[in-house]
Amino acid sequence: MSTPIRVVLVDDQALFRAGIRMVIDSQPDLEVVGEAGDGAEALAVVRAQRPDVVLMDIRMPVMDGLAATAELLRDPAFGSEPPKVVMLTTFDLDEAAARAIRQGASGFLLKDADPEFLLAAIRTVHAGSSVIAAAATRELFAHFGASTQAPPPSFAALTDREREIFALAARGLSNGEIAAREFLSEATVKTHISRILTKLGLRDRVQLVVFAFEHGLA
Repeated sequence: MSTPIRVVLVDDQALFRAGIRMVIDSQPDLEVVGEAGDGAEALAVVRAQRPDVVLMDIRMPVMDGLAATAELLRDPAFGSEPPKVVMLTTFDLDEAAARAIRQGASGFLLKDADPEFLLAAIRTVHAGSSVIAAAATRELFAHFGASTQAPPPSFAALTDREREIFALAARGLSNGEIAAREFLSEATVKTHISRILTKLGLRDRVQLVVFAFEHGLA
């Protein structure tokens, strides 16, 4: 049996943490290895436990989730493999969540998300993809990038095919959906996405969505 995905929960509400722990620990491939009630405590727990994924509340006392996430993701102790951080927020429209994603978080979830979605999100992030609370994606990033900037010169370096795939990815389509629409294999779409991210200097598909909204390309 493969090693369970190790998760740390960070939230200032003990009852909320207890509920999430029960949901996660009910799965054979997931394991909660630590909890924290504020950002400062989270830094110590994450550095001690070295989890794969951190569920991080944004608004907490002592140190908020944004500051804690920024410090974790630039901590040289983790080398090139810091834990994946998923922000937890109560609000659909949350500029703090967007800022966290730009800083390197792997996405955000609403606190009232269905348990099945939460579990799928942990697995998705661990596998190297990103997650965004789907219902809020367009509103969040449209609001965050209300003052659009001109696309940088790097965007002009994309081929026509890459621009087509960029546009579909910016709308939130999966590799499979893009492949079906463009009559390509999923492997080919994955290669195109990888090249697009490299050319634009982006880390993942969530940053691609942010880039699209910031530059009026969505």
